[in-house]
Amino acid sequence: MITIVDYGVGNIASLANMIEHVGAEARLSGDPETIARAPRLLLPGVGSFAHAMDVLRSRELDTAIGAAVANGATLLGVCLGMQLLARHGEEGNARGLGFINADVRRIIPSRSGVKVPNMGWREVAPTRDTWLVRNDREIERFYFAHSYHMVCDDPADVAATIDHDGAKTVAVAHGRIHGVQFHPEKSHRFGMRLLADFSRAAT
Repeated sequence: MITIVDYGVGNIASLANMIEHVGAEARLSGDPETIARAPRLLLPGVGSFAHAMDVLRSRELDTAIGAAVANGATLLGVCLGMQLLARHGEEGNARGLGFINADVRRIIPSRSGVKVPNMGWREVAPTRDTWLVRNDREIERFYFAHSYHMVCDDPADVAATIDHDGAKTVAVAHGRIHGVQFHPEKSHRFGMRLLADFSRAAT
């Protein structure tokens, strides 16, 4: 069972449909007690870092997610949900959940022709062996839509990058904490592969 944190920030219906399409169970919940007990959590998100954190805190869901992690839950943040795993977001100068020692900063192009936001399909390069991004058979491609990116203190937390005006972190892994900047629910077979692997990830 994958519990999707339902706090009104993110395209949760599409994620739930994709999870069920790959044969796993999904439930939506905004109840702190349910989330705190969940063994496998998915944190979605689109829009503003500061607004999303305000909503999580106002509903005491930040504390519930922290309790789940302390109890050994496997957590996957998607798009803005990945960024919220960091300690700080530049957008709105807001404090994040703090599971990853990282800051989220606006993508500032160093040359002309680099588009922000980064939108569309990109080939993703794993930096170490995780279930988030695989290239044992073929290079995986995922769909992106973002103007901010995560900058990690520890390179060991980086699980995958893309080349967008230099290497940008697009997947992180630290123990049972995971995050992907791209949208698996919009990434066809590669997204389905990732969500299937998440449904089987050890807790």
